[in-house]
Amino acid sequence: MTDFDGTAQSWSLVAFCTVVTLTLLLCVLTGPDRDDLAEFYTGYRSLSPLRNGLAIAGDYISAATVLTVGGIIALCGYDGVVLALSTLLSLLLLMVLLAEPLHHTGKFTMGDALGRRLPGRAVRVTACAVTLASLVPMMVVQLAGVGQLLAYVLGFSDSAMRSGCVVGAGALMITYAAIGGMRGTALIQILKTVMLLGSGLIVATLVLHTFGWSPRNLFQAAARRSGAGDAFLRYGLQFAGGAHSGLDMVSTQCAIVLGGACLPHVTMRMYSAGSARQVRRAMSWAVSTVALFVAVVVVIAVGATALIGRTGVTAADPRGNTAYLLGARAAFGMQLSHAESLLFTAVTTAIFLTLLASVASMTLACANSLAHDVAATRRPTTPQRETALARLAALAVGVPVILLAVVAQHRSLQPLAILSFCLGASAIAPALVYSLFWRRYTRAGLLCTLIGGSLSVLVLITGTSLVSGTPQSAFPDADFNWFPFTTTALVSVPAGFLCGVLGTLLSHRRTAVRERDRYEAVEPLLLAGPSRRASR
Repeated sequence: MTDFDGTAQSWSLVAFCTVVTLTLLLCVLTGPDRDDLAEFYTGYRSLSPLRNGLAIAGDYISAATVLTVGGIIALCGYDGVVLALSTLLSLLLLMVLLAEPLHHTGKFTMGDALGRRLPGRAVRVTACAVTLASLVPMMVVQLAGVGQLLAYVLGFSDSAMRSGCVVGAGALMITYAAIGGMRGTALIQILKTVMLLGSGLIVATLVLHTFGWSPRNLFQAAARRSGAGDAFLRYGLQFAGGAHSGLDMVSTQCAIVLGGACLPHVTMRMYSAGSARQVRRAMSWAVSTVALFVAVVVVIAVGATALIGRTGVTAADPRGNTAYLLGARAAFGMQLSHAESLLFTAVTTAIFLTLLASVASMTLACANSLAHDVAATRRPTTPQRETALARLAALAVGVPVILLAVVAQHRSLQPLAILSFCLGASAIAPALVYSLFWRRYTRAGLLCTLIGGSLSVLVLITGTSLVSGTPQSAFPDADFNWFPFTTTALVSVPAGFLCGVLGTLLSHRRTAVRERDRYEAVEPLLLAGPSRRASR
């Protein structure tokens, strides 16, 4: 029942090619007409709240949400549902705490937001380095996922074919970022969000119809076929084999809630809104969209376990990453009609577009930071030259990512995804919170936060079970597992905040006074935005 027949494969291949053609055409038509910085970086802040909200939701609904979280829901039940809700909580944190201050202070990049309060080239260069460190691992995960998806759906078993798919998708991501700019990548995210949510709602409706429209019947059937019984419906199954299962769960939640809200490809969407009111409306649309999709993922992933059982889910992928696809396929029954084949094709195409759109947005964020925070601050340059540098930077970022994805596609990619979230939670989140809300925060404190938080994650993650020590690790044959938790956030997040405090307290007294005076000068802008008179 879960095998994909020739008709579904043919329709999927045609749909993939069609989507690639349409998205490239969209980028060409909506991309900057000339080398204008504001148009390339923010699309002249012309996106409506609805479109910007759908684009923000698209950044949040990445392949990690659809595939990885869907797999955890299918295999671990309650723990996976809590993990999915953490994604929504992260978006709420961004909306309530950071969205408007980021809009007021940021211009194009995270370096702008940090440099408005604490200017200096060292701040911008360090911000760029952290941006690359936090996004490149996630880009590798998403890009490698393209090869896995095409191999699974289209039946590619040859390693060279899978590598070719990764290279082709990588070329597309560079093209999207270099040609489309902010507006082009936003439209791709909007198209992906609409397709993914629309097809998912239909599949979730079919799953609920199968179980008499009763979520209770759905979860009970999944528990019976999960191999875990009632434990599927209770807390603790995901880390049941660990020595510190409760703390492991807390650490993972902390990484996702804090890290997801602060990753640079998400925060850059705050700069593309025209006003603070538009930011609030865009975030409201984004939260509503993500909340609806979280419900869809839960129903489809739990439906996969209920309909084909844990054995069927793990037979396709030991980590359950194909549970969303399996649930969609199983919802249609044994034989697919033409309408059902088209709908299933829409599901696979939406996931394919999810992978491409997420990588394109991350490529754009990295390229913008390289061009604006590093190259443009080294020596004065014209807007036309900076735009050209941003396009070249997309190529400079994309090529190494493609090579890394080709090499890493046959290993467990979970450590790379966790690395991105932990860097966002341990380095970027403390830096943004302190620079936006702490009067005494100094440039030394900011640099200590970014560097100390990043180093703590990079050091600690090498000792986790995600890297070695278990058959599911990235290096299953090695064992240098010395860190007691699966993720680093429980230690690295306090370390990042503590580094900022120590760096500030150890700064020279005159420096602290100067930074406090500077904060008081920009405090109205940080918290309330530009005055109406100044904005006219």
